[in-house]
Amino acid sequence: MLPSAPHPLGAYVEAVQSGNLLFLSGMLPVKEGKLQYVGRLGKELDAEAGRSALRIATLNALSAAKAHVGSLDHVTKVVSVKVYLATDGDFYNQPIVADAASKILRDVFGEDKMSVRAVLGVASLPLGAPVMLEVTFEVNN
Repeated sequence: MLPSAPHPLGAYVEAVQSGNLLFLSGMLPVKEGKLQYVGRLGKELDAEAGRSALRIATLNALSAAKAHVGSLDHVTKVVSVKVYLATDGDFYNQPIVADAASKILRDVFGEDKMSVRAVLGVASLPLGAPVMLEVTFEVNN
């Protein structure tokens, strides 16, 4: 069961569709309007906390997509996934953390609809979040 679609935390929208592409804003690990994890991976948080945070962000992305297109059945492809991780300089497990999002997307949509992926370690993210997920879907609505 998916959570309610997230609400923007600033002056932007959660999703924009252009043609058959659905672009999602960066999704944070927010539940019921509250950030669930704060800190950097490798400093305040470990890789497993990062994976848990990214699972929440991924479910938020799925909820935002569903809210925009009406049903996840309208998703024909996961085109691109970008995972941003706030990390300490000595944290090198970015791919392991990012796999949390990829596995959920693969489980929901299947191997044949999977995407390219980029994983970026950054100094900080909005509100002190440890992770942020950006997804582009191909849709047929």
